[in-house]
Amino acid sequence: MIAIGLTNISLSLGAHLIFNNLSWEIQDDQRIGLIGPNGAGKSSLLKLIVGEHTPEPGGLLARARGLTIGYLPQQPELDPDQTALAAALAGNAQLAQVEAELERLETKLGDPAVYGDEKALARTLDAQEKALAAFAELGGATYATRAQDLLLGLGLTEADFPKPVGTLSGGQKKLVGLARLLLARPTVLLLDEPDNHLDLAGKTFLEGLIRDYPGAVVLVSHDRYLLDAVVTQIAEIEDGRLTTFNGDYSNYILDKETRLARQEELYQVQQRTIARMEAAIKRYAQWVVFNDKFASRLRATRTRLERLESLERPMLERKRMGLSFAGWRGSTNVLELKKVSKAYGQTRPLQGVDLLVRHGERVGVIGANGAGKSVLLRLILGREQPDAGDVRVGPSVQLGYYAQEHETLDLDQTPLEAVRHAAYITEEGAVSFLKRYLFTYRQTSQKIGTLSGGERSRLQLALLALPGRVASVNCLLLDEPTNNLDIASAEVLEDALAEFEGTVIVISHDRYFLDRVVERTLELKSGRLREYAGGYSDYVEAQRIKRAGH
Repeated sequence: MIAIGLTNISLSLGAHLIFNNLSWEIQDDQRIGLIGPNGAGKSSLLKLIVGEHTPEPGGLLARARGLTIGYLPQQPELDPDQTALAAALAGNAQLAQVEAELERLETKLGDPAVYGDEKALARTLDAQEKALAAFAELGGATYATRAQDLLLGLGLTEADFPKPVGTLSGGQKKLVGLARLLLARPTVLLLDEPDNHLDLAGKTFLEGLIRDYPGAVVLVSHDRYLLDAVVTQIAEIEDGRLTTFNGDYSNYILDKETRLARQEELYQVQQRTIARMEAAIKRYAQWVVFNDKFASRLRATRTRLERLESLERPMLERKRMGLSFAGWRGSTNVLELKKVSKAYGQTRPLQGVDLLVRHGERVGVIGANGAGKSVLLRLILGREQPDAGDVRVGPSVQLGYYAQEHETLDLDQTPLEAVRHAAYITEEGAVSFLKRYLFTYRQTSQKIGTLSGGERSRLQLALLALPGRVASVNCLLLDEPTNNLDIASAEVLEDALAEFEGTVIVISHDRYFLDRVVERTLELKSGRLREYAGGYSDYVEAQRIKRAGH
């Protein structure tokens, strides 16, 4: 059954047309992955469905009767004074109403005027019985426990429950917003990048929640592994149009490539047909001067050409970020840790850690949020010193650091200033360089603080790859580099790392990225590093074999 139907919907924000005559049906049992480049209109489409944006006149947005929609934006708006647990619990407005009604009825039952009036008492007891039934149907007795289990599964700790929402990080607020929404159980879930800031355990937990959800789910995500794991349909927004593909992300890639190849073939056939018809028209136009019997052929061929429905040529290669890391040989032993320990009070993220990374290796570092992965990077960078042990970086190793929160960027600078500050380059050369990273001329002169997360990510990568730096890097330390990148940009990064003449150490929760990039996986857990050959899927298989052995 159709839960939501959009017919010939157009949306403009200011002078910018987001999409035009878009039609789409969301069935009540579908798991849909909504994908497209950054800025294509994915978030705008979700906001239109929930009523935050108004479509142009002429389109139709229909919802099934009794439908409820739950929407998780990229930045949930929560009461900053509520605790994390209270904010999650407040998500089910219906249950809150029933609880308030039960409290009112309890108070009423204590009133002597009601207790002494047989009819009033009977009416109150009857209302209480109905309210208790509604409370049980909504799972009220276990609601608080389910809320706590949900928050823990997504990655919060019990110590976070009593904290005011205003003191939580952006990622933690997103988790509270997600839990709040899942507890309310609307008919349709619209989730805008719900997996951002989740660690690997949290992503696995989220997969199960989406797969088992008793309603429709529309998921905006750049996590290709998640899209493969849960969705039954891909809806792609590109150039203001929406195209659907049945199946998961991997099937979508194959389907799209086949479809584009077929469209290109049909386009070329039509172009040859048009060329032949135009040549025939020229001949008939010449011959009709000598013999008017060709006049009817001329008219017929012109009519056929005019009625021919012109096929649009598919765009086989869209403009992508032009990322390329130069790199160079450097030391054979790039990094060595010997018996390294680091503690913060009672917290001990690193306990006697040993590690050797050689030139050319691709090493992935995984672990739960808070396990100490970023501590490890800070020690390698020399920003902190170990309490015990040695951290040795090779003498001819030049480190390049990509920061998860973009703290390597000066938000008061412009991209133009950042590039010219990092290398000897003219203003014209800097603008040309930034255009390779999909920045418009206007964006090159904007404050970095006004750029989106994806734009800041591309700028950080551009600065790492910038030719003419004082010292080109030959060891990349990357902390969650794909977090804000769209899928196309993540694929460009993967290809650039494959060609990089240097060493890569990457912290990531992007399982698809890890499978494509790394050849060695390190799990940081309880202060220790455990090593596994291969990428994420190899790590999962090794864990499975280990569990089976026990």
